[in-house]
Amino acid sequence: MAWAARVVAVVLAVVSPVLVGAAMLIFAGLPEEWRLPVMATPLTAAGVTFPAVGAFLIAHRPRLKLAWLMCVGGIGGAVYDFCQVTALASAERGDLALAGLLRFPAQVGWAACTLTLEILLPLYSPDGRLPSRRWRAVVLLGVVSVGAEVARKFVRPDPPLEDSPLPAVIPNPLQIPALAPYDSAIGVLIWTGIFVAIPLAALSLLPRFRRADPVGRRQIGWPLSAFAVYIVFMLVGVVAPELVWLSILWAALIPVAMVFSVMRYRLYGIDTIISRAFVAAGLLAVVGGVYFGVAALSSLMVSGFDRIAGLAAALFTGAFFQPLRRMLQRVVDRLLYGPVGDPRVLAERLVQEVRRGDPAQALASVIGVLREGLAVQGVAVEVTGGEPGSQVSVASTVSGQVGDSPREVPLVWHGERVGRLLVGPPTPRRFPAAHDERVLATLVPYAADVAHALRMAADLQRSRERILTAREEERRRLRRDLHDGLGQTLSGMAMTVNMARLSLKTSPEAADGLLRELRSGMDAVTGDIRQLVYGLRPPVLDDLGLAAAVQALAGPAHPGGPATEVSAEGELADLPAAVEVAVYRITQEALTNVRRHARATRVRVELRREPEALRLLIADDGVGMPPERRLGVGLTSMRERTAELGGICLINGGPGAGTTVEVTLPVPAARAPQAGQHRTAPIGEPSAP
Repeated sequence: MAWAARVVAVVLAVVSPVLVGAAMLIFAGLPEEWRLPVMATPLTAAGVTFPAVGAFLIAHRPRLKLAWLMCVGGIGGAVYDFCQVTALASAERGDLALAGLLRFPAQVGWAACTLTLEILLPLYSPDGRLPSRRWRAVVLLGVVSVGAEVARKFVRPDPPLEDSPLPAVIPNPLQIPALAPYDSAIGVLIWTGIFVAIPLAALSLLPRFRRADPVGRRQIGWPLSAFAVYIVFMLVGVVAPELVWLSILWAALIPVAMVFSVMRYRLYGIDTIISRAFVAAGLLAVVGGVYFGVAALSSLMVSGFDRIAGLAAALFTGAFFQPLRRMLQRVVDRLLYGPVGDPRVLAERLVQEVRRGDPAQALASVIGVLREGLAVQGVAVEVTGGEPGSQVSVASTVSGQVGDSPREVPLVWHGERVGRLLVGPPTPRRFPAAHDERVLATLVPYAADVAHALRMAADLQRSRERILTAREEERRRLRRDLHDGLGQTLSGMAMTVNMARLSLKTSPEAADGLLRELRSGMDAVTGDIRQLVYGLRPPVLDDLGLAAAVQALAGPAHPGGPATEVSAEGELADLPAAVEVAVYRITQEALTNVRRHARATRVRVELRREPEALRLLIADDGVGMPPERRLGVGLTSMRERTAELGGICLINGGPGAGTTVEVTLPVPAARAPQAGQHRTAPIGEPSAP
């Protein structure tokens, strides 16, 4: 049966505008004296647009009651226009009897259009059900009032010829002449009922709006706004008939609002439209009033100087335009969103909150502002650690639950993901937050900054803990090595010395053997001491200096390996020992990574001493780093060594663009900085003499 419903809807969608078009053509061919003062009415617009939109909805949902109401109401409006104009054409030809009969289907069409579109459609929007049983009284009032008006038109006595706007009176075959004295009073009573039923039908959307969830409010906002504006325009047309075209034009747009309302998965920002419409209307009204008021006042004060008056009005209006627009926008935003409506205001508040506390407190402030700005039940921020394979290190939720399926928004700081933002379901409020995307786009960067700061604080604390742990482990290792290795060896050497002394007089040959054994033991002790010293600080730094030690790390080019160029600038002789070790180890790790993974042909290592910093740059032309890279032990070690000294380590490089490691370490000012640059030739190339 669904296909039959679609066929019927398509037929109505085609026939209805055809009837309206035919009515317009017939009306255009009538003599001037047989034309009514107003031919186009809201019923005309309904006959063109409502059946087409109703057919579209039926194609998607064949059992949708609202779509059938739209089709029936639209065809009713088209039948009214066609029969009304056809009756005029028949009367113009002299066939008054046929004209009188054609007025009956015209009244039926009017009743169908008025009852379905102006009363039943808002009552049953947007889900096809009444808000409650109490609203059946409005349905009954509408049916009785419209039905009574149709009955009155069926039996209405013919008016006198002098009261008719036409050259002749179209007779009513069912007229009851005895009702002539009461016809006017009956009409007033009936139309009072109609004008009461129509606004009440539109007001039925208000209780739905208050009880609905945020998505439902957005859905109801479309028909509520559409019918409210239509009622206003309809009343304006009653007071000022020359403005009836407003209600006609708006009636043609109501089906569009119904489509947005019914098709829930394609809802648009009705609150944005309302906001801009109110702001524009307020600007138009206030600016117009200010302009004409200033113009009239200046004209009275400087009579005869019209140009001065116009210029003064324009300048006065222009001076107040922007402040007025901002004030109206704040008022509308407060009406729609409550106390929070402008993302810039939220950002300013967020900046103030962030400045008041440490990163952990700042993160709580971010969550609070986001939750209030988005009007959701809960917001959580998860900050991931900076080391490989780390799990969530910080999780914070403010006064609410994010639910089982929260929306996830990544927090990205300078291209690096530092965490994620979890947004819970919305809370009921006066209007849904169509500006959520604007709020997120404005506040998420602040959240990413705070998350990065919190992550750096956590990494710094973890690094300090590791330093303490490593120091104690190193002390334990030294104690073990000294006690178990060097201590035992020295004890054995002492025993050998005693034995040599005892056998020196009695057996010189045995004493000589013992002394040779003692000499070998001393060589072993020397080797152990060297290993201990090398574990504390690479000896090459003391033997060659930092620049030459880095050059030694570059070494000769391996077959098929990258050519390495090392350059040093500035005085490097008075660097702190910790800085020298950090630079040496970072360079060692970076060159190892290049040789293992980069597949590079050239590597450039630069050391540059600045007044209060030492900069290290290792750049290669290899394959670069993958987009979804994970920090390994080597890269983490480089960053930790830099963080221990309060420096900055940046590791950059995209696929195919090579990798760059840039380290900046704070150092005291050089005692005697050199302007010259010491440069070693690339490995495998001869140095300049």
